[in-house]
Amino acid sequence: MTGGSLGIRSGSYGPLDKQLQNRVLPIQAPAATRTKPSKMLKEKKTLVHWICKFAGCKKVGMLLLCVISAAIFVWVLYVGKGHPFNTFSLPPPPADKKTSRLLPCTVSYLPVEEAVALMPKVPSFSPVLKNLTYIYDENLNKETEFGGSDFGGYPTLKQRDDSYDIRESMNVHCGFVKGSKPGHGTGFDIDDNDLLEMEQCHGVVVASAIFGAFDIIQRPTNISKYSKQTVCFYMIVDEETEADLKTKGSLDESKKIGVWKIVVVHNLPYTDGRRNTKIPKLLSHRLFPNARFSLWIDGKLKLVVDPYQILERFLWRKNATFAIPRHFVRFDVFDEAEANKAYRKYDNASIDFQVDFYKKEGLTPYSDAKLPITSDVPESCVIIREHVPISNFFTCLWFNEVDRFTSRDQISFSTVRDKIAAKTNWTVNMFLDCERRNFVILVFIFLFLFMFCILKYA
Repeated sequence: MTGGSLGIRSGSYGPLDKQLQNRVLPIQAPAATRTKPSKMLKEKKTLVHWICKFAGCKKVGMLLLCVISAAIFVWVLYVGKGHPFNTFSLPPPPADKKTSRLLPCTVSYLPVEEAVALMPKVPSFSPVLKNLTYIYDENLNKETEFGGSDFGGYPTLKQRDDSYDIRESMNVHCGFVKGSKPGHGTGFDIDDNDLLEMEQCHGVVVASAIFGAFDIIQRPTNISKYSKQTVCFYMIVDEETEADLKTKGSLDESKKIGVWKIVVVHNLPYTDGRRNTKIPKLLSHRLFPNARFSLWIDGKLKLVVDPYQILERFLWRKNATFAIPRHFVRFDVFDEAEANKAYRKYDNASIDFQVDFYKKEGLTPYSDAKLPITSDVPESCVIIREHVPISNFFTCLWFNEVDRFTSRDQISFSTVRDKIAAKTNWTVNMFLDCERRNFVILVFIFLFLFMFCILKYA
């Protein structure tokens, strides 16, 4: 099990057994002998009791929640000079599914200077696979069994099986199958000036994306001066989002919003926005071919910890080349598939087809037999990785599954991971999701509660 110290939950009232030992159980008196409360006891009623009496306790509770949400929202947006969760220590999230999603747990970070000093001087070891190249095919053969696209190619099932016969040198499908280089006549096209600038990222890149003007760009906070000088921050958007930003006056000729450099992509290869997002999410090594490390965060999230601190905590300290949070509730692919169907995340028949296919290949429900693997389901809104052949290979094959089957990458994650691990002993650092919530936050939750309060109580 991975992760940092989670802290110790301390009860406000002491252990339960002591409460029971010290508690004097009341003896119910007969109705005839009951006496009226004394005047002094009545005077002890607090202001909260009187407010609850006239306004209702539920309304008072909601009002308090609104005040707290508004305070946090304003703090995050306008103050935010220190990490909101580093100034005090929180207990681990409670087991209750509804509340645990919102709470972070304590994570120990090194100061930025110390984290930078621990950055590996040479690339990490890549087991078995040493040389990775990618398939380019101008004349696509679309006569395959099923799945595939003009962007990802149409690999046959035999080619898929052969890709798991891992050797020292491999040539695999990894998107961008047409054109001279990724982003140039391949679909998901990027202006030459931007492509050239992206190729100049030789160290750390932080990447995110928003398509269809679906999210509001969140500006990272608590970013050190050194990171602002050395880390590449790229927000990838489509033409619709670009137009929306210009209409709102957020985007000028500098193409920068805070630390984010805005890059516009053209000729999106998929009609499904979620599938388009998987391109920068899983194929960052193709878009930033010279970067050593990358941190992906979903467009809805706000980064509140310095990238070097995150890399040190989840990669370098663990001697890992790939880190991803595990889902906060589900750890079994079959449960994840049913949840996707229940929430209508994708066509149910397509989800069933994918899971049945994996089941025939040997997929089984998660059990303790898989330990030390702690989960088969990631919370893939965050990906932390080093760009070495084996981790690049993993995300290529993971993307190929997204291209062939559904765009729900949580369903295909463990199949690709386990097939590679069986041949190489390569592992993924799956850390607690509450640790993820320590360095990225969902600002819109506080905004939603704040707006709800305005509408309800104004």
